Amino acid sequence: MKIGLISDTHGLLRPEALAALQGCEHIVHAGDIGKPEVLDALRALAPLTVVYGNIDLDKDWAQALAHTEVVTLGGIGLLVTHERKDVPDTLPPGVQVVVTGHSHKPSLQTLDGVLFINPGSAGPRRFSLPVGLALAWLTDAGAQGQLITL
Repeated sequence: MKIGLISDTHGLLRPEALAALQGCEHIVHAGDIGKPEVLDALRALAPLTVVYGNIDLDKDWAQALAHTEVVTLGGIGLLVTHERKDVPDTLPPGVQVVVTGHSHKPSLQTLDGVLFINPGSAGPRRFSLPVGLALAWLTDAGAQGQLITL
């Protein structure tokens, strides 16, 4: 199962991001969405799991969004929250992938058998960090991820 991971769009959904997410069976947005139209465009591609980020807190359209979501896809649990500091020390049963955003710094690492992915920022460029997103493949053998620079 191919999953698209995106974060920190800040109201900008680039055509390159939409192209990179084509063919995904599910998309995860790890917050700092910026505008509800971003979510509408992502939902047009695939089912969507989304959490709010710090810039979304005061927006009426974001009030229904959760701070943290746990979703099971392809038999693998994913925990999604905007900031890494909000990941619990003990993960819920079945969680093998943690998706965060906020830092705008893409990262991919495995800790104690759990894949931690920050897709970076797909929105406006911040500092000298790359613009990007990530893909994850969920199989019976586990989860693998790939960072994509746009």
